[in-house]
Amino acid sequence: MLRLSKRFPRQYTPKHMATKQDKRARVGILLMLALSALIIIAGVSLGSTDISFMDTVKSIISGAFHIENSLGVSPGVQAIVFKLRLPRVLLAFLTGMAMAMSGAVTQSVLHNPLASPYTLGVSSGASLGAAIVTVLGITLPIARELSLAAIGTVFGIAAVIVCASFTAKVDKNMGSATIVLMGMVLSLFLSAVFTLIAGLSKENMTMLMRWQMGSFGSKGFKSVGVLAAVILVCCTAIMLYTRELDIISLGDEQAFSIGVNVKRVKWILLILTAVVSGTAVSFAGVIGFIDLIAPHLARRLFSPKHKYLCPLSALIGGCFMVVADLVSRIAIENTELPVGAVTAFIGAPFFAYVYFAGRRGRADAK
Repeated sequence: MLRLSKRFPRQYTPKHMATKQDKRARVGILLMLALSALIIIAGVSLGSTDISFMDTVKSIISGAFHIENSLGVSPGVQAIVFKLRLPRVLLAFLTGMAMAMSGAVTQSVLHNPLASPYTLGVSSGASLGAAIVTVLGITLPIARELSLAAIGTVFGIAAVIVCASFTAKVDKNMGSATIVLMGMVLSLFLSAVFTLIAGLSKENMTMLMRWQMGSFGSKGFKSVGVLAAVILVCCTAIMLYTRELDIISLGDEQAFSIGVNVKRVKWILLILTAVVSGTAVSFAGVIGFIDLIAPHLARRLFSPKHKYLCPLSALIGGCFMVVADLVSRIAIENTELPVGAVTAFIGAPFFAYVYFAGRRGRADAK
């Protein structure tokens, strides 16, 4: 005991370390909030026509509060900022938040650092829904403009429910490896159906393929409002389960022994992540790797505790997505790159690093 106390003095006890980590995470949230505001303003200011930060702020304020004189900003600049760029940047930020927070939850629930909503078939399901809406020309009587997003979200949720249901029949405890395997099989099947529909509908093939590569263009504040509402409801619900997530991330058996109803909690969290990520995919298209990168950065830089990990992942994901969208707009003059391609250029090497680093760590442990 004496040797142990000398080696680990009181100021370095786990409780102190946890407190120090909590302080760092709280500071990190404040810093990420400030950085998010700066990146959003930068995303609105930069483009084919650069606008000063001050004019951007004035345009946002005058547009939000309907100030007639636009605070000295020209009507042209006001239109570019408030009608074209601001909805796009906000949608990109919210999409990044939705995907990143969903990724953080999915990785913890499935005990897999490479897991994501895409693994469970959410993206493939939403893509199939979008293809059916586009080819058949389906519109909802209540919200015609949001038909594609609504039906895509329903298909994304359905994909997760089917995946979890089949897993429950095969494995009563809904083991993580079984869910991941079932999700991969379902994703491949739904992707094949999407490709078949796109191939048979030649007049819609280009539009479907471009949608699948991801874009935030041609979206208005109505899309932003719907996605913001979904994120607010689902993410608030997820935050109520952060303690259970901390316990489940240690392993299903330990969670069972502590008294957590693992199967029930997994069902709830997987459906919540399906709703929020499926809605994001339905608006923006399939954009990968954000849900992988952001949670890992949040864990490494700040804290693995989910009450900090979830909001920090969301903020990092939002910032990353705005930057990726900005690169897609300004990288090549007069050409807009698919934002999914930009995230893949960064995400693919990161994916490989996480995988091989994990294998090396397991090998060293042996």
